[in-house]
Amino acid sequence: MNGAHADWVYKRLEAASDAVVDFRFEETGKTVRNMMRIRTMRNVPYDSDWHQLKLTENFEVTIEK
Repeated sequence: MNGAHADWVYKRLEAASDAVVDFRFEETGKTVRNMMRIRTMRNVPYDSDWHQLKLTENFEVTIEK
């Protein structure tokens, strides 16, 4: 959540973290899409594209492909 603190606070927290993960929720009419991406990750290759999350019947969260 951005905007609650000054920008320098977020930059220091992100610099101290091994990874930064973003979540986004898109509402279109009655449809809600839960999205996530890895913004940065240290020393590991990663995909920074947005991916839709899917909740399975046993409440496990997976990435929809």
